[in-house]
Amino acid sequence: MTVRPQQLHDEEDGLAALSPIRGGKWTMVVVLRLRGRTLRFSQLQREIGVTQKTLTVTLRGLERDGFVSRTSYATIPPRVDYALTELGAEASAVLEMWEEFARKHRAVVEDARRRFDASSSR
Repeated sequence: MTVRPQQLHDEEDGLAALSPIRGGKWTMVVVLRLRGRTLRFSQLQREIGVTQKTLTVTLRGLERDGFVSRTSYATIPPRVDYALTELGAEASAVLEMWEEFARKHRAVVEDARRRFDASSSR
């Protein structure tokens, strides 16, 4: 079977479109923080240490893609809870493997970066 260049492009676009980490560097962190629990916006922000704007954009993207559910309560002050959907929980299992890989190989990657930076300084 011959694979046409356009077919490869379409498949790559599909993968990118469904990737929960396409939204930026905080997306994966948010998904991993929410695994197995529900958090309020302020709790999540405190745990991650990210700006309100960045967290808002990240959560909206995850909600739009169906990875996170948002539940708001008509209280004073307003309360909003975030949790992973079934899809988000499934994605978190994949991201946990990536997290483990990153922890296991962090020193190797940092060493490679140092060698590269030292050899390519101009």
